[in-house]
Amino acid sequence: MSQSHALSDDQVGQELKKMTAFIKQEAMEKGREIEIKADEEFAIEKSKLVRQETAAIDSTYAKKFKSAQMSQQITRSTVANKTRLKVLSARQELLDTIFEQAQKKLGEATKDKGKYTEILKNLALEGFYALNEQKLQVRGRKKDNDLIKKALEGACKEYKEKTKKEIEATIDEANPLPEGSTGGLSIVGGGGKIDINNTFEERLTLLQDNALPSVRTTLFGKNENRKFYD
Repeated sequence: MSQSHALSDDQVGQELKKMTAFIKQEAMEKGREIEIKADEEFAIEKSKLVRQETAAIDSTYAKKFKSAQMSQQITRSTVANKTRLKVLSARQELLDTIFEQAQKKLGEATKDKGKYTEILKNLALEGFYALNEQKLQVRGRKKDNDLIKKALEGACKEYKEKTKKEIEATIDEANPLPEGSTGGLSIVGGGGKIDINNTFEERLTLLQDNALPSVRTTLFGKNENRKFYD
């Protein structure tokens, strides 16, 4: 090799420095690229993990919230039902008390003989019209026999006047009402097969069954949940 083309030690050193600087620069740029890419991948993975955890947390919260809502609804329903049952029980107790008091007062209607005779007459007439027979028997308390006879006279007379039909009503003394009865009559027809129970106890029972809705409305007002009325 000629001397003109030979490089000096200084020139070689400079070239090496240039090459070293170039390689170092390339390495730094490559390192930055790798770092940037790593940061991007980290950010992406981090965002993915955050979304997954957020979704898991949201799902867990939704389940717990739904469970809490159901538990709250069950509690409310239980409390409402218990309260409703207590109200219904209190109302029924009041109604029972009212009819018990009415039961105790039934006998008071027999104290005024004039009024009681009129009541017996009307009870007998009701049976007469319902049975529409020529001969009937009437059962009452033994101690009321005198009043019943008088009542039957008036009832037969009125029946004949209203229907233009003959009727004969007698007291069935062999089968009186129990002495524990509070009063009233039982009208028997159809050869003893048909019995219209017009005793005070039976009339109160009918009243209790038929008038109970009206009594409830009077005491407690209309039932907002009821859509149909007879």
